[in-house]
Amino acid sequence: MPDINLSSPKVFRPEPVASVRGEQPRPSDERALIEAERIYRRGVVTVRDLIAPAALKVDPTALILNGKYVRTLFVITYPRYISVGWFAPIINFNAPLDVAMFFYPIQSDIILKQLKNKVGALEAQLSADIQKGAPRDPMRETALRDIEKLRDDLTQGTEKFFQFALYVTLYADKLEQLNEMTSKIESHFGSRLVYSKRAFFQTEQGFTSTLPIGLDQLQVTFNMNSSPIASSFPFVSADLSSDSGVLYGINRHNNSLILFDRFSLQNANYTVFASAGAGKSYAVKLEIIRSMMFGTEIIVIDPEHEYKYLSDAVGGTYINVSLNSESKINPFDLPKPISGEETTSDIIRSAVITLKSVFRLMLGDLTHEEDSILDRALLETYAKKDITPDADLQNVEVPVMSDFEDVLGGMTGAERMAERLKKYTQGTFAGLFNSPTNIELNNQLVVFSVRDLEDELRPIGISIIISYIWNVARSSLKKRLLIIDEAWWLMQHEDSAKFIYGLVKRSRKYYLGVTTITQDVNDFLLSPYGQAIINNSALTLLMKQSPAAIDIVSKTFLLTQQERYLLLEAGVGEGIFFAGPKHAAIKVVASYGEHQIVTTNPAELLEIERAKKEFEQSVASGTATNVGSAIADVRELETVT
Repeated sequence: MPDINLSSPKVFRPEPVASVRGEQPRPSDERALIEAERIYRRGVVTVRDLIAPAALKVDPTALILNGKYVRTLFVITYPRYISVGWFAPIINFNAPLDVAMFFYPIQSDIILKQLKNKVGALEAQLSADIQKGAPRDPMRETALRDIEKLRDDLTQGTEKFFQFALYVTLYADKLEQLNEMTSKIESHFGSRLVYSKRAFFQTEQGFTSTLPIGLDQLQVTFNMNSSPIASSFPFVSADLSSDSGVLYGINRHNNSLILFDRFSLQNANYTVFASAGAGKSYAVKLEIIRSMMFGTEIIVIDPEHEYKYLSDAVGGTYINVSLNSESKINPFDLPKPISGEETTSDIIRSAVITLKSVFRLMLGDLTHEEDSILDRALLETYAKKDITPDADLQNVEVPVMSDFEDVLGGMTGAERMAERLKKYTQGTFAGLFNSPTNIELNNQLVVFSVRDLEDELRPIGISIIISYIWNVARSSLKKRLLIIDEAWWLMQHEDSAKFIYGLVKRSRKYYLGVTTITQDVNDFLLSPYGQAIINNSALTLLMKQSPAAIDIVSKTFLLTQQERYLLLEAGVGEGIFFAGPKHAAIKVVASYGEHQIVTTNPAELLEIERAKKEFEQSVASGTATNVGSAIADVRELETVT
């Protein structure tokens, strides 16, 4: 029988389970968990994945990042004197760029010790020059004075000393475009005697240095004290303000006032673009009220009855132009000649050219033969009333549409035009433009309402009204503003658009400023004359735009991506104000009294009417207790209605 050793029996011990009883896991389990975690995280999208470029190529002269070319410039030296705001042209440069500034403070005692040694060396050199009889060295003397002043400022604590690094990174779609942008930035730097270099063979380090991570991998610094460093302050904005003029709004960049006198600029023209409900009419009405305080005469073409409250509040004249209106305008009117300015022949020729554009709107497309006949018929119509180049225009009777019809009917080849003209002399539209003018612009504010004109007649009516206003402006020199609301009506027709362009271009000579307002930006800007009108307007206001129009607006006004977003997300009364080459974000503001007059919000207008009726009823019933308050309320309501 074999021996059995019972002294060391084998006992079965199960593997520990750490997750159930809280025991420490084995190294193999930890590795398995780490691997599983790594595999899981590999499929999780992080913020780094979202912002990281898909591709990066490092070239000696540029970095190619997701198809874009990137280049970094660094400043190597500065002039002895540098003006405040010298960096503004770089900040306002119309191109995407990143700017990085690094400030490395240096202890004042270290700098003072080095400056002391430098002063000793300069004084020794100057003394040696004097002993040798050498001519004075202005460079050393200037350096000595600068160092002594800096020592005083550092000792008094009014100045600090830094090593300052300034980098600018540019982005472009093509290498040629990047080279052009680089040359422009270097020119801006060079015009201030600030010299820069391109990060050659350090394109990746330059790009990293301008990322918002605070990492300076270029390490190109310049010794500078705090005063010149402050002149490089990057957060600058255009200051749009003049010494006199009216308040257009508040500069949203720095809360300064945007004040301008339109007539002190190269021209007094103003264009306003905005979508419906953005506040364009509100902004223009505020300008009207404030301009009237300076004695400016205002003439408004109102297509939607929006200026009635304003006209009544300031005691203006409101003229309703429609088929049933008693107000008549004769398109054949002539301006009164200004002595020495224009001859009678010039006035007649200008009137014929203007009338031809009006009749093209009335009669439709004309052949070359018909155009020639129309020109001859207009001259004969004036001659029939003894209006010739030798006539005295002060004592003449101008013809009307019926006279022109008679002349046209007696001309060979004009039968079709005469037949089409009967609609305006004998047919449906008879009487509107076939009577002598019976209105006068003898008020500081005159509003022409064209709301009740049929859509077919509206472009014709507006053209004739503008022509009449132009004749009045040419007859007497006064400071005037012409407000053309919904100008896109006229831009749909080439003849009327051409006439508006001519008016805008020549208005400065007659002390007239033209304001064109439109919400249909595409119709206005796609017209060749629309772009010309913008080019001849010293002031422009862009307010909230629709996504359908933002592309053409951005292309026309060279907006940055941030400015595009501003116009898309702008609130009521917010936008971008352009004055010549400068522009800034604007917020149109009004006082309480101004708001009550210029508001076009239907809810507010109904509330004003309700308050007025309640007050009238309380006064009639004798329930008004506070007489002083009641009188104030009456005056406030009267300013509205």
